[in-house]
Amino acid sequence: MTKARLSVYLDPDMMAQLAELADCKRQPKSLIAEAAIMSFLTPDDADRREAVVTRRLDLLTRQGERLERDVSVAAETLALFIRFWLTVTPPLPQSAQAAAQATGRERFESFLESLGRRLAKGRSVLREVSFDRLNGTRRGGPNASAASNPHEHQR
Repeated sequence: MTKARLSVYLDPDMMAQLAELADCKRQPKSLIAEAAIMSFLTPDDADRREAVVTRRLDLLTRQGERLERDVSVAAETLALFIRFWLTVTPPLPQSAQAAAQATGRERFESFLESLGRRLAKGRSVLREVSFDRLNGTRRGGPNASAASNPHEHQR
């Protein structure tokens, strides 16, 4: 293999260190200089590990940002719903409360069943809303998911 020639200027102290190492190893100075340059140009394990860790941290940062966004959307949605519900729902007379509580328990059980089915399938209303909004589409209008599965939004 033909090698290209390179002329470099070294500080006298560095040249003395190179000569001493070459004598100690019984190798030519050019071979030691070539190995040093190769070491400098080749990333070592620490650099590779750092790159892997950096990529992983970037991924975790993006996941954390998505999680923060989703939690913010969920908290805002819940707060808005509670405000709306408290604004439009009149208090019940004492005589109707027992029946309303029984109906509420039944509806809540139905809600939990529906939630369990959705979670088991890996479905998420937040993702559906996010994807629909990002794509600028609405799947068949406001009741599209209810129309596609009539048991999904039972009350």
